[in-house]
Amino acid sequence: MPPTIRFADIAAETPTRDSLAAHYAELNALLDRGGAAARAEALAQWDRLRRNHETWSALVHLRFAQATDDPEAKAAREYADALAPVATEHEIAFKRRLLADPDRAGLEAATGRHAPRLWEMDVTTFEPVIAADLEEEARLSARYTELLASARFEIGGATVNISGLAPFAEDPDRATRHEAERLRWEFFAANGAELDSIYDALVRLRHGMARKLGYETYTPLGYRRMRRTDYGPEEVARYRDEVAERVVPLVARLLEARRRENGWDRLRFWDEALVDPEGNPKPIGDHDTLVAQAREMFDRMDPRLGAFFRLMEEGGFLDLKNRPGKAGGGFCTSFPTQGVPFIFANFNGTHHDIGVFTHEMGHAFQCWESRHLPLVDLLWPTMEAAEIHSMGLEFLTHPHVGLLVGEEAADRFRRMHLITSLAFLPYGVCVDHFQHEVYARPEATPEERHAIWRRLEQRYMPWTDYGDLAYPAKGGRWQAKHHIYNSPFYYIDYTLALCCAMQFWVRAKRDARATLDAYAALCRRGGSAPFQELVRSAGLVSPFAPGALAEVVREAEAALAA
Repeated sequence: MPPTIRFADIAAETPTRDSLAAHYAELNALLDRGGAAARAEALAQWDRLRRNHETWSALVHLRFAQATDDPEAKAAREYADALAPVATEHEIAFKRRLLADPDRAGLEAATGRHAPRLWEMDVTTFEPVIAADLEEEARLSARYTELLASARFEIGGATVNISGLAPFAEDPDRATRHEAERLRWEFFAANGAELDSIYDALVRLRHGMARKLGYETYTPLGYRRMRRTDYGPEEVARYRDEVAERVVPLVARLLEARRRENGWDRLRFWDEALVDPEGNPKPIGDHDTLVAQAREMFDRMDPRLGAFFRLMEEGGFLDLKNRPGKAGGGFCTSFPTQGVPFIFANFNGTHHDIGVFTHEMGHAFQCWESRHLPLVDLLWPTMEAAEIHSMGLEFLTHPHVGLLVGEEAADRFRRMHLITSLAFLPYGVCVDHFQHEVYARPEATPEERHAIWRRLEQRYMPWTDYGDLAYPAKGGRWQAKHHIYNSPFYYIDYTLALCCAMQFWVRAKRDARATLDAYAALCRRGGSAPFQELVRSAGLVSPFAPGALAEVVREAEAALAA
């Protein structure tokens, strides 16, 4: 492990239109010289340029997420969003030139086979004619983020944001849970018109971009923007069907058992978050306690994980506390000039703190392990593969989770995590199916989109009973999922990865050390291959294989019956 790298020391020069033009003129001049040596030098300089640009962009967007109400951070983000299409135009033109090289074998010898396949996807997703549309897309997405970050609620004698509602939404007291959900959905109802307007503008904008690029609808463009090189909507649709067939009935049985166990006449929406009748296990202490216990946990699990976590902690690469003005949710970003990732989260005193933290730590560990790969294109895999690292680590921490929740609650936590993972699959495929239908009918009204959600919810989550929560009952629940607004077609990636992560869980129960080694090896491969090839390399079954969910569902049923 190198000497401590500090987040405070990471800086990147702010690019401009002129500086980007000058850099790419130099790169093109190198290619003009011809020959393998000039191409190799151009590739090396290009990679350094992109690493610098991505580091700067990551810093700007992280600082905005840390303080959405900071005018300077907002102005910097707006500048970055305006410059992004300019950088993309240069980058796409350069990729086209590389791909036009008749010496394809020489190019692949220098880059590997996978990077050019990714570039072939990329060059079909941009033309200068959509540059202004991309800037507007970023503006609308940021407006959604700001709107949700502005929410404030008075509950339990405290003022909280949306993330801060979570402890109340899973409180053992049923009235408290109902109150938390009532407040949440009153906010969405009050802002429903703007939320509908933002999404309507995004859908129409994306459809328009697709048409300008020669696609009939946004869906094929969306898949290409996600760089999916080895599967398409047909495979995803079959996977959704398998979730409906194998997982939905199991989750329905689990929820019915929970209703009986708690003596409820009906299971309402505000009851679903209370998984454990004793109360969902919580972290044993505050932020500082949880970080200290995580340090011990990773030390016990593996020296590689332990040393890496200490680097993150000591270098200031963790921002985990919830606070006013901070964007909701959690994510991992990175600074490819340094190779060190950054974890952003909003601790709220619930089990979600452990889930989000171990999830983002999985992303971070993969980023660190694959930092030496030769091209920035390969540092991260496509997102469905990336989520295997995050969800996989959630399950691999199971034997040590008593350090985070207390040994007396460890079995309850493991059971709760398994149940919530299974319950997530129907919701995740519902989010995906919704987006496929939305982009197939871009002219639909907001009311028609709410009706689409209601219909799909009945297929994938037929147990959902909103009671007197009028806004989600009319089909508004999807508006709380930021991926639908900001990352179209992303959400299925979590469910595909969960199918693979649960395979790691099954294997770890039989041989924890060998499974952790296989996991670390997968992390080191980064994005050096397409999704299904990475899955096979780790000895996992592709989610698209018939019956891929069968074994994990059987194992889960056995574990939950014990």
